[in-house]
Amino acid sequence: MISFKKIVDFYIRSSIHVALSVYALVRMTHFMFHISADEAMANFAFFGTIVGYNFVKYDALARAQKKQMRKELKIIIVFTVFSLAGVAYYFFQLQLMTQIVSVGVLALTLLYTLPFFPNRRNARNWAGVKIYIVALCWVGVTLVLPLVNADVFLGLDFYLKCMQRFLLVFVLILIFEILDLANDDPHLHTVPQQIGVRKTKIVGLLLLLPFYFLEFLKTNFLEEQLKVNLVLVLTLSFFLIFANEKRSSYYTSFWVESIPVFWWLMVVFF
Repeated sequence: MISFKKIVDFYIRSSIHVALSVYALVRMTHFMFHISADEAMANFAFFGTIVGYNFVKYDALARAQKKQMRKELKIIIVFTVFSLAGVAYYFFQLQLMTQIVSVGVLALTLLYTLPFFPNRRNARNWAGVKIYIVALCWVGVTLVLPLVNADVFLGLDFYLKCMQRFLLVFVLILIFEILDLANDDPHLHTVPQQIGVRKTKIVGLLLLLPFYFLEFLKTNFLEEQLKVNLVLVLTLSFFLIFANEKRSSYYTSFWVESIPVFWWLMVVFF
């Protein structure tokens, strides 16, 4: 009988959980800009995240172990292929401009994964760059694509939300980098490697201040949204403060990645 732990592990390792976080942020964008339910866009982001993350995580491993892949990896590869079919299906339901922009986001993802230049490592291994590329990809998928697909005017609120979303994802990644400090290649020059864990936490907490107060600059900010954002900031601060290298991988791969889902559910229910 398959244990509950194995089910949870597969749920995380197959990138379903992180895809759900991306889906939640897309839905948050729909809510913030009063866009009626755009299931094609949300589902495209969901399946695209599964394909993108699994490609980043397992591409090299699958090529290196073609003859002796573990059963779980084989299942994940098959699951990813089905998800790719989902990406293709929803891609052709998007607006032409959205399709063009999504190709740009894909190019950024491939730059992060594949070495395009001779004798050079991929962008994932460029010193100090990883966190910015990942944050930009999340902003592109969860904010830019939904608004372009809904043909929303990209005014002041759009740029404010871009900054907020970038800051949110940046702080989330900082928590991952703190937990991965012992295992990360020293040449990556992650934020904790460069300034230490304590200063990284301070930077993360400080970045949450503009994330929260940028909401006041919106054309029509809602008091309810300020309350929800305050709960989000406090929750994220808690996870950031208590992050350390000895935490279980579930601390980030499940709980921290659940924060965008928690944010969305607060809006749905309250």
